[in-house]
Amino acid sequence: MKGTSSQLINDLEKRTRQLISWAESLQSMDESALNRKEEEGRWSVLECLEHLNRYGDFYLPEIQSRMEAAAKIPSAQFKSSWLGEYFADSMIAKEKLNAMKTFKSMNPIGSSLTIATLNKFIEQQHQMLRLLHNARSVNLSKVKTSISISKLIKLRLGDTFRVVIYHNERHRLQADKVLANTSLLEVAN
Repeated sequence: MKGTSSQLINDLEKRTRQLISWAESLQSMDESALNRKEEEGRWSVLECLEHLNRYGDFYLPEIQSRMEAAAKIPSAQFKSSWLGEYFADSMIAKEKLNAMKTFKSMNPIGSSLTIATLNKFIEQQHQMLRLLHNARSVNLSKVKTSISISKLIKLRLGDTFRVVIYHNERHRLQADKVLANTSLLEVAN
C-alpha cells in the first residue's frame, strides 16, 4: 500500500465507524442468539467478538504507547513494508474466508460470554478511532509496533492499523455468516 497518510487514516476511520455501527445493531439482539453456534467447534458471534477483544487488549495499548513515545512529526506519505503488506493482505475480508489457526490464548471457544463482550468491542472501536485521530500527528512509517505473535517483529504503525482493522472486518464477516446460518437453523426447527 502506497499513498498519503491522510487517505489511509480516512479509510481506516471509515471502516472502524462501520464496525461500530454494525456492533451497535447487535445490541438489540438477545444474548442467547449471540451465543448460538452453527455447529459444535465453531464460534458464536460473541466468540468472534471476544477473539477480537483479546487482540485489542494487546494492540490498543501497544499502539498508544508507541505513539506517545514518538516524535510529533507527521509524514504526508505512507508506504507499507513488504511484511506489513503481507500481513494486511492476509487479513482482508473475502466472501470465501480461508480458515486460519488461532493461538490458544486468542481462542475464545467455550468461553462463557455475555453482552459485556459486545460492549467491550464497541468501546475498543471507539478507542481505535481516537488512536487513528491522534495518528495524524506522527509518522506512520517511522513509528513501529510489536505484533502479538512476537515482540521481536515490528510493523510500521500504518501497517499495524491496517492489520488490526482488516482482522476486525474479517471476523465481522464471519459473525454475519453465523447470524445468517443460525437464523436459518432456527427457521428449519
